[in-house]
Amino acid sequence: MVSYMYMMLMADEMRCSKQSFQRQFTAASAFACAHLQQRRVCTRFLSLLICVVFCIGAGMSLPARADGKVLRVLAWPGYADADVVKTFEERYHARVEVTLVDSDEALWAQMHAKDEPGFDVLAANTAEIRRYTQAGLLAPLDLGSLPNTKNQLPRFQARSSIEGLTSDGNVYAIPFTYSSMGLIYDRRQIAVAPHSMRELWNPQYRGKVLDFNSAQHNFSFTALALGYPHPFQLDDAQIRAIAHKLVDLRRNLLTYYTLPEEATAFFIQHKVALMFGNYGTQQVELLRRAGADVGYVIPDEGVLAWLDCWSMTRAATDQPLALAWINYMLDPQVNALLTQRQGLANTLTAPVDSSGSGHIVWIGPVENIQRREDLWARIVSGDRSERF
Repeated sequence: MVSYMYMMLMADEMRCSKQSFQRQFTAASAFACAHLQQRRVCTRFLSLLICVVFCIGAGMSLPARADGKVLRVLAWPGYADADVVKTFEERYHARVEVTLVDSDEALWAQMHAKDEPGFDVLAANTAEIRRYTQAGLLAPLDLGSLPNTKNQLPRFQARSSIEGLTSDGNVYAIPFTYSSMGLIYDRRQIAVAPHSMRELWNPQYRGKVLDFNSAQHNFSFTALALGYPHPFQLDDAQIRAIAHKLVDLRRNLLTYYTLPEEATAFFIQHKVALMFGNYGTQQVELLRRAGADVGYVIPDEGVLAWLDCWSMTRAATDQPLALAWINYMLDPQVNALLTQRQGLANTLTAPVDSSGSGHIVWIGPVENIQRREDLWARIVSGDRSERF
């Protein structure tokens, strides 16, 4: 049915000017209501057609479609909230299309999807940035178009000291946010904070453990738990040992998760005791807001940590607009929202409590991505340990 709310929604979608649309809306509503009284049915097409006809009749254009200013963003949850996107659209008179991913594997798949129009900017961790740069998928950044980088903390302005940001003298990524990937635990079930990732395998937590569905991070954090000194460069024997260990972990699992909101729902509804926190402090914030009494700990053997960055792709059709987005993401107000809403650290201000960081291992490129992913697919599908 053609309702008042629906007509207003269509007005917003077609970006008609408010004053002109109000004049046309009165006539459209009268027409629609009379038609409904006679026919009692109406389709979405009719509503869309009415708005298009009136917009054209009033001599109005459809700016985002007519001038081609569309920015396609590939990012993680919480990096491009609706109000943040809306402000950018209004400031730069463009439309932003955001696609969210829930794993590094999904990010890579999106960038290689043949039926997609391509993305202009993406957010990825430093290890993935290096992979994308080597694959020729990213374009070098013009720092002169990114004045907000001058407001970043000194450690993030020293880009050559952070592996993955530069290549052949060019900068391909700008740090945006970061977090460790520690253990999240329910204080009501676990009175004393666990000291090792090996607690995930403790039989007393059978059916009360959550794990993130990712080949790369699972092999790496298990390598740390087993005491392997190079978690990103594993030999054949270590890979097999870890595969067996990850099969064993299934006994304790409630399930695997992908998105932080999904993990929060599982944690509360099923009274989870322990979780590998892939999203780190972002998940802790979500859980506490949902009423969970959780603790967060960095294991004694060390913890993986990610540094997510913004990059521009070689497929970017409007490079000035893509650079404007990256610079906008470093606006102090936008960065502050990231911390306030998501509980994540930003690159402009030091964390309020930076003590107790423990041994942090920044994630890096792994020895064989495809092999890890193939083994992981077998692990999550239920393949038996003796087959590895």
